[in-house]
Parts: sequence; C-alpha cells; structure tokens
Amino acid sequence: MHRREFLRNLGAAALLLHGTTASAAADELDETSTDPQGDGGVRDQLPQAGSPDRHHATDIFLEAAQWPVLQRLQQRLGRVQQVVGHGNFALLGVDAMRRYARNFSQIGELAPDELALLEQLFYADASGYGFYGEKPLHSLTAAIDGRALLRQPGSSQYLFKGEAQRLYLQIQQALGAELVLTSGVRGVVKQMHLFLTKAAAFDGNLSLASRSLAPPGYSFHGVGDFDVGKRGWGARNFSAEFADTEEFRRLQELGFVTMRYPQDNRLGVRYEPWHIKVRGV
Repeated sequence: MHRREFLRNLGAAALLLHGTTASAAADELDETSTDPQGDGGVRDQLPQAGSPDRHHATDIFLEAAQWPVLQRLQQRLGRVQQVVGHGNFALLGVDAMRRYARNFSQIGELAPDELALLEQLFYADASGYGFYGEKPLHSLTAAIDGRALLRQPGSSQYLFKGEAQRLYLQIQQALGAELVLTSGVRGVVKQMHLFLTKAAAFDGNLSLASRSLAPPGYSFHGVGDFDVGKRGWGARNFSAEFADTEEFRRLQELGFVTMRYPQDNRLGVRYEPWHIKVRGV
C-alpha cells in the first residue's frame, strides 16, 4: 500500500507542483509576499497566514493537469461519507475506505491516479507549502482504534479516552451548555477530504489549503486535539469571530486551556481560537 519505491522514483517531478496557476488565480496574487525560502524563513509565512484565503505569490499549486484527479477523489470521498455517515467517516482509515469504495457501486473503486494523488499528498513534506507544524501520523494507512474512543452524548463526535476526554469535561463543567464540541477525532480520510475540498475550491492551491487545514497526516485531531464552539453558531465557530465571544474569553481565563494555533503563531497557519491542544500529544 505504501509503495515507497514508487514514491521515491516519482521524486520531485511527481509532485507536479509549481508557483503559478490559471489566470483567475494569478489575478488575485499578493505580490508583496516574500520568498519563504529566503532569509525571512518561517517569518515570511506570517502575512500569508493573516490572509489565509488569498492567493500569494509564493504559493504552491497542484499542476493543472491533476485538478480533475483532485476533484474526482474529493467527490469519491464525499460519497464514502454519505454511505457510512459523518460520525463513522471521521474515524475511517484508508484501508477501510477503499473496502467501502470497492463494495458499494455508488462510490466506485479508486482509480490508480486517485490513489497516486492520495499517496502524493500524504507523503509530501508540507513545509514546501509553507506549513511548519509537526506530523503526528506517518503512515497513510494509520487506523484509529475504536476502543480508545468515547462517543460524546447527543453528538456524532468522538474524543480519545484519557486526557482529551478529561479536558473536555473540565471545559464543559466550567462553561456550561453554551460551549459545545464542534469537531473531535478525525482520521486520515476525513482530513484528506477536508484538505482536498479546500484546495479544489481555490484552483488547487495547496499552500492556501494548508493555512486553514493541516495537511493529511499533520492534523492533531488524529491523536487527541478537538475543537469547541458556541452553541448555535454553526460555521462562525471556525472563524476569528469566535475569539470575540464570552465563551472564548472564559476559556482564556481558565488557564488550563492551550491553543494549538495561537495568534501570530510561526507555523504558517491561521489563528484558530477554537482549536484546543491536548497535553502530551
């Protein structure tokens, strides 16, 4: 499944990445962006992270010839989610996903070029996109052990037993019912689908996608972290608006809560006031 020799032979050419894209994206480029490999290093990624949904001059795009593959793979994973349900999809490993794809005609088996792109994106060094976070998952076929999880009452979300569950209960007891769990455990397949969806919406811009979503394998949702939000806020919980809520203010006052991606972080990632870092992961 890993096909390491295939990937080694693929090399840099197989990444098929470049710093330009179609004219629609080029018209939006921020020409003030600096070279991320220059003297500024990580510091140069901070302006990009401050405007995560804009194309920047140094952004890395998927080669246009691969866009149809990206779209097919993204749509196929979406059909897997429809078949298995949102809660189960969040826990799904790649091997299980492929079994569902083979066995359900409404999904359809992954084509060779889709599988190659899946591997390419997982094993790529995300620092090439401008993402400098750690990578807690190193195998594309990493699976989540359901015995290590607890489903949260009244929700399709799961948390890892132990520190993640204890921390969430502490937060819930301190803040009450207005604070909710918005995203718990996410495996490789779920993170891949989110990343593909973001990249597909922005002309295959992998750097832009990585400013808002950890690339596959780099998400700490796969080992413990979770997101919280204000009840009834929907998508606004995943925006900077959450930082202006009473719930966030109280989270800060608690003292035992740490954000994975704080304001002005040096990881090339947007500010995520909703993302809770679990100790020890």
